[in-house]
Amino acid sequence: MRTAVLSDIHGNAVALKAVLEDIKTRDIDKIVCLGDIIGYGPDPLECVDLVQEHCDWALMGNHDFAVVYEPTNFNAPAESAAYWTREQFDAEPDEAARTRRFEFLGSLRVRAVEDLMGDGTKILSVHASPRRPINEYIFPEDASDAPDKLEAIFDRVEHIALVGHTHQPGVFSNEPDFYPPSEIGSDPVFKFIDDEKAVVNVGSVGQPRDHDPRACYTILSPGQVEFVRVEYDIKATADKIKSIPELHDWLGDRLFEGR
Repeated sequence: MRTAVLSDIHGNAVALKAVLEDIKTRDIDKIVCLGDIIGYGPDPLECVDLVQEHCDWALMGNHDFAVVYEPTNFNAPAESAAYWTREQFDAEPDEAARTRRFEFLGSLRVRAVEDLMGDGTKILSVHASPRRPINEYIFPEDASDAPDKLEAIFDRVEHIALVGHTHQPGVFSNEPDFYPPSEIGSDPVFKFIDDEKAVVNVGSVGQPRDHDPRACYTILSPGQVEFVRVEYDIKATADKIKSIPELHDWLGDRLFEGR
């Protein structure tokens, strides 16, 4: 069994469509999404529709929560984007489409436990962290700077967990350590170890922050996770962001640098 895992699309339909096209070439059995379908980006309605159409299930991220409820602890550009995004859903003239999208967002779960590799391994999936599934960041530097934090997080992981939220792909082990894709190998494929716990950050489709501007997603298959990068037309998304006064130009500029 092969499962594609997406996260942090952030209203970037150009990136999402490029990833979905790539997935079509890879013999994938299931597609799941760890949240933040919307927020920041210029195409929130299209992204929700694409996730509903192509993903077996999706989880709630903090930006999805912000649009359905209220943004909390957001910086000014993020808060402005959240309110603008909500306005796009409210302005949908088709009542059935408007209701469907809001019901979809409102029904998103905060966690899922499922065998995504087809080998009997129950994998915990959340948007942010096993402790606080919507809004706790697990940063790569936590492996060296905050071992107590990681120990508390791994206490809630049976074997493997999937997260997004930081937009920085890689694998945390309970040593503790962090392995970015660049250190895993040229593939890059990380092989799970039976007696070692792992938390996999699957990276971001729509707004990478690991200084690689290509869209990122992962493929789970028995015993391993593969990190995949996909080129997309960044300028198309950035130009669209800059054409919308409520979205800060910086949200477009950062896409070129993957930060």
